[in-house]
Amino acid sequence: MEQHRHRAVVVGAGIGGLTAALALRARGWDVTVLERAAGLTPVGAGIGLAPNALRALDVIGLGDSVRDLAAWQGDGGMRRPDGRWLARTDARAAAARFGGPLVLLHRSTLVDLLLSALPADTVRTGTAAVLADPGGAHRPALVTTPDGPHEAELVVAADGIRSAIRGTLFPAHPGPRYSGFTTWRVVVPAPAAPFAPHETWGPGRLWGSQPLKDGRVYAYAMAAAPAGAHAPDGERAALRRLFGDWHHPVPAILAAADESAVLRHDVHHLIDPLPAFHRGRTALLGDAAHAMQPTLGQGGNQAIEDAIVLAHHAGHGGPVPTALAGYTADRLPRTSALVRKAARTGRLALLSARPAVALRNTAVSAVSRFGPGLVLRGFDGIADWRPPVDAVPPRVS
Repeated sequence: MEQHRHRAVVVGAGIGGLTAALALRARGWDVTVLERAAGLTPVGAGIGLAPNALRALDVIGLGDSVRDLAAWQGDGGMRRPDGRWLARTDARAAAARFGGPLVLLHRSTLVDLLLSALPADTVRTGTAAVLADPGGAHRPALVTTPDGPHEAELVVAADGIRSAIRGTLFPAHPGPRYSGFTTWRVVVPAPAAPFAPHETWGPGRLWGSQPLKDGRVYAYAMAAAPAGAHAPDGERAALRRLFGDWHHPVPAILAAADESAVLRHDVHHLIDPLPAFHRGRTALLGDAAHAMQPTLGQGGNQAIEDAIVLAHHAGHGGPVPTALAGYTADRLPRTSALVRKAARTGRLALLSARPAVALRNTAVSAVSRFGPGLVLRGFDGIADWRPPVDAVPPRVS
């Protein structure tokens, strides 16, 4: 007799949703992914994956593929706008401390890899989903779409920072708040003159330049700005005003950027923690559960962790609501702490008053003189995370 396979519906085909689909399938679930967008071209540019996310991807057999496709971050550090180094990073020391490298690749490369590991009929695009019933101990969850309803023993809401499903589960929660910062991202051909990976902190703004494996550069910027503001003469012009006189390679990257390639997004975060990451048979994942500022580079990493931990709990064969309570217990404290830490880092990085900036720079330089261990200590408990001990599904012969 064929064993019953549980049915799950994942709402959202971003990095977290696709990872959840793969992890649940590995645990014996039949999975359908519903994506509102008509296509699967990811919005964004580069993404850094730390050892914690790579170990999570190892669970579903994709960690080594990502390591092969990505650029391994080399020695670099933190600089001032005039180019002076405030702190240097040691890639070997970081890999030794956290059990692996930090790697960088384009988001589309990661999404394509995740999609290639799923059966072709798993993801349904152009399908807006509404949670009609989160489900309970004795009834399935219900998702409705223009094509009809979907009953499922588990619904995974990976529908982003503006998650409609989160609003259905927790209507009294205030939702995402504007952080006071906006971001820009761009991918351009690498400039002719070499440079070291860096993040540069100036008064009220920062810039980062990171090489990709394919010969391009992923650059990102962040600055204090009113919510919803946009430059009347274009975002590239805005970046030139803010960063055009900064050290190499910033001017060269700006010269190579096309206006159409510059992405700008205000930074909202869930600084008010949710009461839980689940209700009934429905779980929240990634930005829908714990959107954070990008200052720790952990947003996508935490979504990948979520997916593996969720599948770990849902794969034990017990009642789904009980499994999701375990998921909340594992993920809510960790991610809430990271949301707060990312916000503190953002406030520090984007100080604007000259005395405060000078004091910050002096402190960063002083810490760096004690060696890479002290600098890296800020990522203890983050990059050294490991999946649950039995998260790896049993091999099927």
